[in-house]
Amino acid sequence: MAALAFTTAKVCTTQPSATDPDALAALRALAETYKTLISGIYYEKIPDIPVQREIYAALTALLDDLKQKQAAAGTSDTLKNQDIFHVVIFLFRMGLLRGNGRPRSRRFIEFLRGQFPQAEELKREEPRIIVP
Repeated sequence: MAALAFTTAKVCTTQPSATDPDALAALRALAETYKTLISGIYYEKIPDIPVQREIYAALTALLDDLKQKQAAAGTSDTLKNQDIFHVVIFLFRMGLLRGNGRPRSRRFIEFLRGQFPQAEELKREEPRIIVP
C-alpha cells in the first residue's frame, strides 16, 4: 500500500496540473482492471485524460515490477490480484475521505506527500521569489 501511495504522490508531484479527481480516476481505473482480473478476464480500461493515464501507467508499472521481482525470487508469498484490488479500493476510499470534492483540489495529494516527509522526490520546489 505504501508503494502505491508513494508512486501516486510522486507522479502527482511531477505533474503540477494533477488534481485529486485525476488521482481518484486513475485509482478507480486500476481497481476496475483488477476487478476484472479477479474474475479471470483481462480487460484494461485506461483513462483518456493524459494526467490520469500517466498516474495509471506508473501504478501498473509498479505492480508489474513487484510481481516480476517476486516471481524471480521464487517466493511462495506472491501478490494476489484480489489483495491488490482491496488495497487500491482502500486508497480510493481514503482519497474520497481526504479530498474536499472540488475539481481543482490537491488535498488528497498533499496528504499522500505528507506521509513520506523524508522522500527527496516529494520535496517542494524552492520559491523563485527572492526576499531581500
